[in-house]
Amino acid sequence: MQMSPRTVLLVIDVQNDFTPGGQLAVPEGDQIVPLINRLGGLFKQVVIAQDWHPTGHASFASSHPGRKPYDVIQLPYGEQTLWPQHCVQGTTGAEFHPKLDLPHAQLIIRKGCNPDIDSYSAFLEADRRTTTGLAGYLKERGIDTVYMVGLALDFCVMFSALDARAAGFNAFVVLDACRAIDMEGSLAAAMERMQTAGVGLIQSNQLI
Repeated sequence: MQMSPRTVLLVIDVQNDFTPGGQLAVPEGDQIVPLINRLGGLFKQVVIAQDWHPTGHASFASSHPGRKPYDVIQLPYGEQTLWPQHCVQGTTGAEFHPKLDLPHAQLIIRKGCNPDIDSYSAFLEADRRTTTGLAGYLKERGIDTVYMVGLALDFCVMFSALDARAAGFNAFVVLDACRAIDMEGSLAAAMERMQTAGVGLIQSNQLI
């Protein structure tokens, strides 16, 4: 079925570093690409979010001597999980997966560009104050409903879904078009947080 022009497909972080062989690979992250391409054909409006970190970003363990990936530290805006270096601006790892085929996407929104602040969500950076401008863009385009797919379900997809709801949008996550890291129960916690916030958790066969 063709989706209403008041809906958008938000494709989150389907990049080489988040798929097998990348610096922060999500298990089976490449397997969702064909389904995302199919879903993209249902939407007039498609937006792609792209993690786009400068070298030496504050979220990289390598930026903190003596720290290792997955340590948790305090930054001025709160707790920060430290990650392997990934999605560095202009590198192959930051590029979209080569089989991602969404030529009609109208906007690429880059996040994590501030060297001092991480940004999981496509709407709001980790300081929870700095916006990416995506909510304003969607509202000006007359969008009221956001469908989300991509990587990783329990981090960037979840935070984008929560922030979509907080910004006043109807929000749905297409679960079989996402994959999770699932670190120390993070997937179960993410599912609960999304349900509590009123995010619709659906399967692609409810759309296709």
